[in-house]
Amino acid sequence: MNENRAKRNRLLGERIIKGLVSRNMEGYYAETKEAALAKALEWIPEGSSISWGGSVSVNEIGLKQAVCEGNYKTYNREAAKTPEEKREIELIAYDCDYFLTSANAITEDGILVNIDGIGNRVSAIANGPRNVLMIIGMNKVVKDVENAVSRARNEAAPVNAQRFGLDTPCSEYGTCFDCKSKDTICCQFLVTRFSKAAGRIKVILVNDDLGF
Repeated sequence: MNENRAKRNRLLGERIIKGLVSRNMEGYYAETKEAALAKALEWIPEGSSISWGGSVSVNEIGLKQAVCEGNYKTYNREAAKTPEEKREIELIAYDCDYFLTSANAITEDGILVNIDGIGNRVSAIANGPRNVLMIIGMNKVVKDVENAVSRARNEAAPVNAQRFGLDTPCSEYGTCFDCKSKDTICCQFLVTRFSKAAGRIKVILVNDDLGF
């Protein structure tokens, strides 16, 4: 990455972390994906129960693979053989020690914005798991909540709809149409501006482009 861009990201990352701390959350800035993985594993004690949402960013730093291969109790809904088993795993995830995910956008002052289809991811962020650990690339940083919602709807949602092969206008045209399609993944919106439980939400900002 360009040295000037890296410096800008580092300075902006410091500002975001101050915002997170003011909102009763924890934050850490990682210069590389490898440093982000090391910090995540430092934060998660061995033996912890862990689940996750459908996060590309978690995969991209190798965290999902690391916890699956490590000394942890993992609940992976992707391994379910039936819809009933998948639902059971999703419900168990609400009582896990660590829920791994990302955000569709984060503001410069530390507000997190997420859009979800089924709602398992945003509901787990809001309440349930003892800790929520977010891996967020600096490509997801925006100025304010309005821009965060716009990014989630017009950038993240179309790409995810295409990734899952969904029949939505955004999948076909690449931008949000505020649709009511049966396949819409913009069903639940979550704006997280404060954590009631101190330090429950932990954010690792990564000096890289991660996820969508």
